[in-house]
Amino acid sequence: MERSEAPTPDIPLSLSRARAVSPSLSLSDRLRGHLAASHSGQMSGRRVGFCLSDKKRRRMNLDAFAVFCEGHGVEVVEIDLTQPLVHQGPFDIIVHKLSDVIVDAEHDSQSQQVLANFQSYVSAHPSTVLLDPLPAMTQLLDRFASYQIMSELHKSLRDWSICSPPYLEIHSAGDLPSIQQTLMTQGLSFPLICKTRVAHGSLSHEMSLIFSAGGLADIRPPCVLQSFVNHGAVLHKVFVVGDRHFCVERPSLKNFPSGPCERKTIFFNSHQVSKPESNSDLTALDEQMPCLPPPSSEAVAALVRELRVQLGMALFGVDVIVSIHTHTLTVIDINIFPGYEGVPQFFSSLLSHIKSVLDKQASAGPPAADSPESSQTTGGPSAATTGL
Repeated sequence: MERSEAPTPDIPLSLSRARAVSPSLSLSDRLRGHLAASHSGQMSGRRVGFCLSDKKRRRMNLDAFAVFCEGHGVEVVEIDLTQPLVHQGPFDIIVHKLSDVIVDAEHDSQSQQVLANFQSYVSAHPSTVLLDPLPAMTQLLDRFASYQIMSELHKSLRDWSICSPPYLEIHSAGDLPSIQQTLMTQGLSFPLICKTRVAHGSLSHEMSLIFSAGGLADIRPPCVLQSFVNHGAVLHKVFVVGDRHFCVERPSLKNFPSGPCERKTIFFNSHQVSKPESNSDLTALDEQMPCLPPPSSEAVAALVRELRVQLGMALFGVDVIVSIHTHTLTVIDINIFPGYEGVPQFFSSLLSHIKSVLDKQASAGPPAADSPESSQTTGGPSAATTGL
């Protein structure tokens, strides 16, 4: 595992804890470091399409990445989903985060059409690599699905003492009358973290900490209840870029007494609590405690390898904590194409992965038009066509 020594100055300048980077470097200075560090080689004539929301585009600093790629002979093309993709291509690879479109397509006909047009283009151009596959991204937008994946990790990673907290799906208000009994049956204990089912958008960061059965009246289905694990107010965000990963430390919720207590529900925004510069009262420990050991680099590497296989994805993040009682590595969330704040050499890592994927595709040869690989939206595609 590679540990972050400092945030890279050419991505959004969120600072990891107790570290600072001067934002005054010029764009040419910032890119020079990446150009020197990159081992991606030349990919002259390659076209990489990016399909991102305005917010994601700014956070990634796509303009700077385009300049960086240009220095390696790679053209970055911003895809306009309101226009036919066939007139914007061809693309060797498409990097996207269509979370907004996927979520909106559940209830909006215009988004449904946009998504259908995108899927049709991908299906009609099997040689275009999709980073990452739409079905894989869709399942991570649903915490019911992603938490099921997390709950199975202890089986495949039993040699590493990796686990996830017990959780309970609350589908509708009809589940509420029996929820207390179900909590006991499923092995959950107070306090509980309540999270929205949809893992996307600003509302997905709005969470609550419930301390007793009386506080269950505050939940709003559909949602997930997850046992809270005391972890010394330290969150470890693992950022994955292909076969590389980076671990960045962030603030997190402080420790709370185990078991039910007569305390009012705490409502909080997880992004505000865990941002690098956070000074929330919720992150200030009430007691002195020794520093927890960092996650085992070998265990994190094993976790990343397993999740890459399970998810079929190359660009994702994993939120992990270390239990203060057992020192067990505990997985609490998985994120689609995260912000990579605090990750060194993100640009060179991403371009290196793109090169690796395209090299693998070239060595495998183009998929036949009627082969399983020719459809990247219906499951079963090869690693060469999905960006793994």
